[in-house]
Amino acid sequence: MDHLIRLVLADDHPIVLDGLVHLFESQPGFCVMATAATGARALEMVRAHRPDVLVLDIRMPDKSGIEVLRELHAVPSTTRVVILTASESDDVMEAIRMGVEGVVLKDMATQLLIRCVRAVHAGNKWIEKAQATRALDAVLSRQAGERALGQILTPREIEVARLIAQGSSNKAVATKLAITEGTIKLHLHHIYEKLHIDGRMALARYLRMNGLE
Repeated sequence: MDHLIRLVLADDHPIVLDGLVHLFESQPGFCVMATAATGARALEMVRAHRPDVLVLDIRMPDKSGIEVLRELHAVPSTTRVVILTASESDDVMEAIRMGVEGVVLKDMATQLLIRCVRAVHAGNKWIEKAQATRALDAVLSRQAGERALGQILTPREIEVARLIAQGSSNKAVATKLAITEGTIKLHLHHIYEKLHIDGRMALARYLRMNGLE
């Protein structure tokens, strides 16, 4: 077994996780030591099996992929990490900043994942420039949107807008922010007026289109 690339696979979707197991078990040179459906379980399995490579979904329940990375980096480890992600987000940029060895989009061909894991195991990095550029562009676009919104709305109005767009009721937002429902209604009136929109659905759509959710 020493010549095999020993893996721990972590993804919270059972179908995806089963697919990953089948993919690697069908390829020569790999041994799947364990699987995990949560971030905490992924950490437990890495500590128990000390795999060569952890293939980790960046969006995990209880502990995100980023939190798992932080905890792994806190203690010296020989395990290298390949991040799986469904989109180019600021989480990807954070993972790259933290020195993750590989990043693979879930919609890429499965053979690319195999090649990525082999490359990472060999001591190389697998982060395509185009992918990193898209992630950076997404982050910069959102930051630009936040700056633009900050020139239109007050910090409190932005806070209210995001909570309302997430589906919270006036009462829930008022409780969370320790202000009255009447004040929330006044904030919403100003928000709708300043953004030239009408209603919660339009507000949610505005934030989503500008990458401000």
